[in-house]
Amino acid sequence: MTTAHLVLASIALLLALLAHGRVGPAVLFAAWAGGYHLLGLASQQELLASFSNPALATLILLLLVSLALERSPLLDHLSELLLKGRVGLATLRLSVFACLISAFMNNTAVVGALLGTVTSQRRHPASKLLIPLSYASILGGITTLVGTSTNLVVNSFVIDAGLPPLQMFQFAWVGIPVALACIGVMALSSRLLPANASSEAEARSTYFLEARVAAGSPMIGRSIETNRLRNLEGLFLLEIEREGRLISPVGPAEILHTGDVLVFTGEVARVQTLQRFPGLEVFGAGADALLKSNLVEVVLASSSDLANRTLREVDFRTMFDAGVVGIRRGDRRLTGQLGRIPLRVGDSLLLAAGPDFLQHRNLDRNFHILNGSGLRPKLGRMQSVAALSGFALVILVAALGWLPLFGGLLVLLAALLGSGLLTLGELRRRFPFELLVVIGSALAIAGVVERSGAAELVAGWMRAIFDGHGVHAALAGVYLITLTLTEVITNTAAAALAFPIALGTARAFGVDPMPFVMVVAYGASAGFLIPFGYQTHLMVYSAGRYRMRDFLRAGLPVSLTYSALVLLLVPLVFPLHR
Repeated sequence: MTTAHLVLASIALLLALLAHGRVGPAVLFAAWAGGYHLLGLASQQELLASFSNPALATLILLLLVSLALERSPLLDHLSELLLKGRVGLATLRLSVFACLISAFMNNTAVVGALLGTVTSQRRHPASKLLIPLSYASILGGITTLVGTSTNLVVNSFVIDAGLPPLQMFQFAWVGIPVALACIGVMALSSRLLPANASSEAEARSTYFLEARVAAGSPMIGRSIETNRLRNLEGLFLLEIEREGRLISPVGPAEILHTGDVLVFTGEVARVQTLQRFPGLEVFGAGADALLKSNLVEVVLASSSDLANRTLREVDFRTMFDAGVVGIRRGDRRLTGQLGRIPLRVGDSLLLAAGPDFLQHRNLDRNFHILNGSGLRPKLGRMQSVAALSGFALVILVAALGWLPLFGGLLVLLAALLGSGLLTLGELRRRFPFELLVVIGSALAIAGVVERSGAAELVAGWMRAIFDGHGVHAALAGVYLITLTLTEVITNTAAAALAFPIALGTARAFGVDPMPFVMVVAYGASAGFLIPFGYQTHLMVYSAGRYRMRDFLRAGLPVSLTYSALVLLLVPLVFPLHR
């Protein structure tokens, strides 16, 4: 078996592990890049050069600058005005606004900034608006070079391959028509989305509440009925966990034992009902402690250190001065011992926040807040104007070619640090280390795929498959491969693995590689069907109490419209033959 075949086999294994999701992309990509280096397929210089790619450095700077921009109150104020009127019009206005902002800001930051406003408003069920918000943030990202990290990742591969770098508005000629058409489809198909909990009280009732019978409690040895646990105000005793055994349903004659975990459902805000039961602890604290604290709902962020770890492992209460009252994943309420459940990105957590909760500096890295006070102070009016104007100026001078985007962002970052709008502490906490590892490693892996002959081998297969159907069919094939990868794994990984195939296929057919490069960029952002492959989908998944089928129903018309227009417009805007 040749080196090319071995490399392809290892890439297939990498894809399988990424799709499985048990191990994070950063760990897998770093392991593969390191493995290729140890096997002599990538030299030390080639490996290190992947992490110093100019486009990758520009992406890191852009994400750091956006930490200040996402604190602007502009998004909150405008989004409240946009949600007036019928749900179809509200969807249209919100989508257009999110699309415009996402063209120049990171789409994760846009969705994070609007998430709390959309979930707390009373005009429309949040579930009617959150999927369109996530889709619109993607659609805005495909219109400019800086709109999404995917475009900058593709640009890093372009530069690494020795091709001319992509320009600021090169994506717009295809991206804008595609975005407008898809937003129209979303507005017309808003009725396909469910009308889930539209109020905070209803949303909170979808959680479970756990209470533990402490040693020495007078409730021990007495039945459920004797303890008056049957007809509680707003709460229902659903099950008891005793020494790893689940008792459900709970009969009135069931006797309570020391250490029993009582699982209630209903209105979690009615926790004060448990105050009258002596020796009953709510997640490690007496009910009195919860009554003195605020119930805050948050979504676990993609940058969180808590992902794939349990509450018990991280000592959540000490780490955040908050107890977890309930966990929701999509429309499912998680029960059992919450402290032993591995958390996932996108999980909604209902927290009983203590007085020092807002003082913890790691909040903005770990959570997107849905209700309650903001985790970080918003910029003042003049600060907001200064930050946004500075960013607009950087984009303008870069588009006009007066100053490279990297240089402009570097100057802006220095100005934000000098003015105090950003601090070194914030940069340390929010530095996108995992993204740096993934993209740097992906560049090294792509180089190995290219140099080993694996990309040429796949390109030969593509040529054999599509030879009788023409180069347009091959272009569609590369797009569909990228789209499938981005639905199953992540957009960054999809771009990394599809790019060498696209470049090799273009060379095999003897055509300009730019159309193939662009379909990889657009295809890597075409994740509309499955919520687990895209960060913004995970952010809205639990907040909107969605099911998988909700994304399929709402996403299929958008995906079909998006794909048809991309495949129609790319060869027209970027000719295959020059």
